[in-house]
Amino acid sequence: MNQMRHLTVVFFVLLLSAFSPLGARTEAGVASRTATVEGVTLHFLAAGHGPAVILLHGYTQTSRMWRPIIPLLAQKFTVIAPDLPGIGDSAIPRDGLDMKTAAVRIHGLVKSLAIERVRVVGHDIGLMVAYAYAAQFPTETEKLVLMDAFLPGVPGWEAVYDDPHTWHFRFNGPTPEALVRGREGTYFAYFWNDLAADKTRSVPAEDRAAYVAAYSRPGRMRAGWAYFAAWPQTAKEFATLAQTKLSIPVLTIGGEKSLGDVLGQQAKLVATDVTVVVLKDTGHWVLEERRRETTDAITKFL
Repeated sequence: MNQMRHLTVVFFVLLLSAFSPLGARTEAGVASRTATVEGVTLHFLAAGHGPAVILLHGYTQTSRMWRPIIPLLAQKFTVIAPDLPGIGDSAIPRDGLDMKTAAVRIHGLVKSLAIERVRVVGHDIGLMVAYAYAAQFPTETEKLVLMDAFLPGVPGWEAVYDDPHTWHFRFNGPTPEALVRGREGTYFAYFWNDLAADKTRSVPAEDRAAYVAAYSRPGRMRAGWAYFAAWPQTAKEFATLAQTKLSIPVLTIGGEKSLGDVLGQQAKLVATDVTVVVLKDTGHWVLEERRRETTDAITKFL
């Protein structure tokens, strides 16, 4: 039955490749796709065959962040890397730009691809969506990877959220939007440089330009900020979800120069089978700063 399911997934992806008007191929056989889920068009990258893996990007980035790792994972897995709702080439929904709703929409995307069970990987705000996915659909989630951020509403999050150095958590609204407009590159450089252990090993220049272009489009910065603005609501929702511990294997990857093992300790409060990896001399951008170590940890776990 598993083999038949995997063959069905492969056939479906190939079918999309043949008939989707937006089914352009990117490098290394990675395909660019769109699907409409409950009236919201979601863009995603797709590749490979086998058990399904969902890759969820973080703030200041899009699904593009996963391109270096997709070909490797595609050797063993069906890889789906969406742009989160409102970000990248996914449409901006009228409402529901929060972690829990985003997870429901990603789940709708998964079901539209005839995929029954997934392994979910998320970085930054993407890890929050990943946790919301696993917590809401536990019987359809096989494994969970959370990469360097925190879980709102789970003990340990307050110190991070209220740290005065993390001013950007509450920097959103009409005035910040006016201040950032036309200066998106300067604003994002703070994240890519200051949150890295070494800015020269952070997000590459080509990717920076692509992300700035993506978030500079009308309404896109506001949509990205909506996920930050939703954290108080998310905290209440996660506190409720966390009352039922996940029984699936969970891996956390943190940067020593970022939040360290804060996420790992939180994960132990919401799951029973947790592996914690803290990468030395690494900041927030674990995949970009320590690509080999991060990739090895993910592939070994999955």
